[in-house]
Amino acid sequence: MARTIDKPIAASHRAHGSDWRKRMSDNVALALIVYTGLQIFVTVAALKKGFPPMLAYLALVVLVVGIIPACRWFERRWLHIGDQAAHDPGLRGAYRRDQLLLWALAIGLPFVVTWICKAVFAAF
Repeated sequence: MARTIDKPIAASHRAHGSDWRKRMSDNVALALIVYTGLQIFVTVAALKKGFPPMLAYLALVVLVVGIIPACRWFERRWLHIGDQAAHDPGLRGAYRRDQLLLWALAIGLPFVVTWICKAVFAAF
């Protein structure tokens, strides 16, 4: 019986394409997890090399002030499109652009922040 219920849903999903809103929301959630994990890893590695504990606090400030609002901006940008636009294959390019930018921030920012902090603390 479950097979007959699943078929129309799958056919309907294929007919309308992906829901860009849900996909971006999923990407934002995963990007925040990856960013946080990388930030912890990079910060701990820097602390082991003798950098001041203030580096950990600075990383937390960047998380709260920088990455969370940026991720929220990406999500809000896609959540406010209508139901029809959410399945429009013509938005694939815009979605990919935002997805790439989101992941570049999530992966690159921990390294950039730590590098800047190392440079600032090394100057003192």
